[in-house]
Amino acid sequence: MNELWVLIKYIFLGLVQGFTEPIPISSSGHLVLLRDLFDVGPDGLTFEIMVNFGSLIAVLLIYRKDIIRLIQNGFRFIVSKDPDAKSDFQFILFLVIATIPTGIIGVLFEDKIGDLSTASTVGITLLVTGVALWVIRNLRGKKNDGQITVKDALIVGLAQSVALIPGISRSGATIVAAMLVGMKQETALRFSFLLYIPVSLGVTILSVGDIVNDENFNALLIPNILAFMASIIASFYALKWFMNVMARGNLKYFAFYCFIVGILVILFM
Repeated sequence: MNELWVLIKYIFLGLVQGFTEPIPISSSGHLVLLRDLFDVGPDGLTFEIMVNFGSLIAVLLIYRKDIIRLIQNGFRFIVSKDPDAKSDFQFILFLVIATIPTGIIGVLFEDKIGDLSTASTVGITLLVTGVALWVIRNLRGKKNDGQITVKDALIVGLAQSVALIPGISRSGATIVAAMLVGMKQETALRFSFLLYIPVSLGVTILSVGDIVNDENFNALLIPNILAFMASIIASFYALKWFMNVMARGNLKYFAFYCFIVGILVILFM
């Protein structure tokens, strides 16, 4: 019976993480709340690494055409300086630039960020996320992929680093920053989730040692695999849904959600 409960718990947590990762309500924040409310949390680091990798696979599947085009045109510009490929080459550079702040801040403040994984922190940061989403709810930028600047990339990258704090949504922070610097909704969405790829991939690679040394690795191999699969499925459909929500300009509903949950957490947890 206990083994069945563990399987159900990990599938549930994988679905929660997978669904909340692409949408601007903070996956890490929700996992903290589940842990504190119901004492439902994963054992060991392997779970977090695998479910994030699951979300990465979902993003790769959805944006595979953009990724292939960027890689092809990036190499083409490097080899032949084809002016038609310059925009995509610059887009790749801007993704690299935007990744740097997160990497530096994550390494320097890893321990302090871990100390913030509390319900009270999540309640406050959900309110911050809600305010940010409310501010940009009616914005309609003009910048497309070819009009992004180094300054824009750095601002979005800094916003992503702020999202290391539980309760600050990574997708929300980067999309808010991208739209504040004038990107179109479609461009902001694409930049945000393509930016997720190097960050998530880097974390996964750097965490291989943690997986190998996880004392619960063998005992929880099947539960973690099920959570990984649940995360792929949930992230895929959540991102598809969120893309439609963005196209209709309905970000205000996510702001309402963050306000309600944030206030409830502050009052009762």
